[in-house]
Amino acid sequence: MAHTAMLAGESSILKSNPDLSFSNASYRYNIRTSDGKSIYSVINGVTQQSALLVWAFGTSRIAQSYLFKKKDGEFHEARVTYFRSLAALDFTPGRALASATDVDIDEAMDRQVGRAEVYRCFACHTTGSRMGNDFDETRLIAGVTCEACHGPGQQHVTQMEVGNSSPAGAENQPDAIFDPEKLTPEESVDFCGSCHGSYWDVSLSGSSGVGNARFQPYRLEQSKCWNKNDARLTCIACHDPHKEVETEASTYDHVCLSCHLTTGSKTKTAATQKEKRRLLQEDLAETHPGKACPVSIRDCTSCHMPQVYVPAMHTAFPDHRIRIVREREPFPD
Repeated sequence: MAHTAMLAGESSILKSNPDLSFSNASYRYNIRTSDGKSIYSVINGVTQQSALLVWAFGTSRIAQSYLFKKKDGEFHEARVTYFRSLAALDFTPGRALASATDVDIDEAMDRQVGRAEVYRCFACHTTGSRMGNDFDETRLIAGVTCEACHGPGQQHVTQMEVGNSSPAGAENQPDAIFDPEKLTPEESVDFCGSCHGSYWDVSLSGSSGVGNARFQPYRLEQSKCWNKNDARLTCIACHDPHKEVETEASTYDHVCLSCHLTTGSKTKTAATQKEKRRLLQEDLAETHPGKACPVSIRDCTSCHMPQVYVPAMHTAFPDHRIRIVREREPFPD
């Protein structure tokens, strides 16, 4: 997450691919990089427009999109994105031209990004992009740093340096810092969902179809085993936000088996009210409300969190709607 946004001139993708191109109907798109600058161009016959890319969003793991400014001083989103699976450019997700013959070169080149959307993009991909209600592009920190999730850290640093004495105004925060780990399970998933797609964000947007597989918190809360009071089924139960995501299915088996029995001979045990309260404070509980899998106790996610191919992203995402997958069943929204 520390590398989800950067100045375009610092993009390793653009540096490693100094001459990128993509064509659609009569339009040809190019991104040429040299001397630390990336020039984005759109050509239609003898008509051409170019702009200096300013920001790159995303990483080489899946895709990277680009922002630039025109004379109006507003941000515009390039119509093309670099996709790792293609090792090439293609239309930015959701930005494909319906008909290249019915648009002028301005529309073919980009989409203007409104102020509210700019704030949201930078809020998730950078740190400290807003001072109060003001967006400050010049002082933000590219990428997601500690303070993006934990809040301002100066008081915390001061308190740690002086020992147990608390700075003014920190009486209700023992360490003078916000700790997301202390959130309830439901709050924790919504906290991650503020950038990765919460249940309400996706539901209210009206989004549907396989593209929703990208919104992991939303899909997790659609799972049959979702329990808003159970800390064993949150984003951070599986993923350490301080580390690169693990892609081996076996990595997550211990999380599945913290709820599911390992053999059919054992009896499921439901949590008491007292134990449910304890789940808010502990990572794991001794109860096993899930029955044993009749197939295997290894590589659980390979079956129960199937890979869903999202055409617009040119890649597959593990569907976090945990379930028993039926052969040839339609994608469950």
